[in-house]
Amino acid sequence: MTATHHAHHRRITPGMRPDNTPDDNDRIEIGPTRLAYDEWAAAGLECPDLPAMRLHRLKRIRESLAARDLAAVLLTDPLNIRYAADAPNMQLWNTHNPFRACLVTADGHMAVWEYKGLAYLTSYNPLVKEVLNGASLFYFSTGDAAEAAAERFAGAVESLIRQHAGSNRRIAVDKMMRHGFQALEAIGLEIHDGEEVMEKTRAVKGPDEIRALRCAQHACEAALAEMRRQTAPGMTENDVWAVLHAENIRRGGEWIETRLLSSGLRTNPWFQECGPRVIGENEILAWDTDLVGCYGMCVDISRTWFIGEGEPTAEMIATHQEAYRQITENWMMLKPGMTLKEVSHATRPMPAEFNALKYGCVMHGVGLCDEWPTVKYPDDWADDEFDYALEPGMLLCSEAYLGRVGGGFGVKLEDQVLITEDGVENLTRCPFDVKLMGGLKDPLGR
Repeated sequence: MTATHHAHHRRITPGMRPDNTPDDNDRIEIGPTRLAYDEWAAAGLECPDLPAMRLHRLKRIRESLAARDLAAVLLTDPLNIRYAADAPNMQLWNTHNPFRACLVTADGHMAVWEYKGLAYLTSYNPLVKEVLNGASLFYFSTGDAAEAAAERFAGAVESLIRQHAGSNRRIAVDKMMRHGFQALEAIGLEIHDGEEVMEKTRAVKGPDEIRALRCAQHACEAALAEMRRQTAPGMTENDVWAVLHAENIRRGGEWIETRLLSSGLRTNPWFQECGPRVIGENEILAWDTDLVGCYGMCVDISRTWFIGEGEPTAEMIATHQEAYRQITENWMMLKPGMTLKEVSHATRPMPAEFNALKYGCVMHGVGLCDEWPTVKYPDDWADDEFDYALEPGMLLCSEAYLGRVGGGFGVKLEDQVLITEDGVENLTRCPFDVKLMGGLKDPLGR
């Protein structure tokens, strides 16, 4: 288990923020707020060098293309576009109305199709060489003229590939609406799986991505501390969840992907989203952040709290203790070189009474969101799905849900960890509920 350490702060250039971006109050580029910078400085955290992080990501994409003899990768998934160009734009709307695209060619040329061709939205990133218009192929935008729009879009893609890749017609595409995919094939491009390319490219993080994640994690946990301070019987689940949203935004975070907070009977089974239920005295409250925070980095951690002045039942304590042992024993064994199958089959056995409602995986990757790979439970493992090994720079979430069928509550816990050169480092400092730990000591002192 590798101890947490932080490098010395780089010298801050006058007129620049701690992440090497312009200190301009009117800039287009979004980012952390002064509150976040001040909290990170107080915690001794080093901010990422964003220009260096962007260059590293482009290098990773180019290496992935070269390894597969691909001319380019065409991206429409907003998170893949964020990875390549570090230029968010109406991210949630874009997930169901895909109006953007990004093409990265093997020689490193990057073109972004932007809403109305608005070039200023990416102007802060010199790695974006040109901005185009015309990637909107969804029905709201193109109506019955989608095929013609797709042909124009495909023609622009082909033109760029000819300019930057010559005769190579092999391209990867991550997620593309039907008309666009058909138009690309119709002009003779050989389409490969861009989702596979980008998931594996994104899986191993560079030094500045790890710094960005540490900062995002600290901001998220500061928000969680405020959420814990305010939470009390009589509040609704929505009241509690709103605190996390507000505190995330205050620090420059971006959004929360789910509404996974529930209380009392609604904690069993898991995956009930928060609503107007009033939290009662001496009840269980469980949550899963699924939070996209500062720099677009995802912080995906879970805790279960006992709410009230009384004491939890013996069953509540025992269930929480087992959930704690599940996630802790599982992350502590990790090291580079372990195959995902080895990880799966070495995990702590799930007690039979919790097996029916157990979580969908033991671990999963994380970065800009929940990412590849997935580590399934041994009884769910299937060969040929995830036959890969852990590498330094991978981020994983170790998680567990424990609840009995028909039970009155459930417990959800999750930690986020980093695979290092010689082991694993737990990045999560959010404390566990003292009452539910029942005297069990956490080796990290949380």
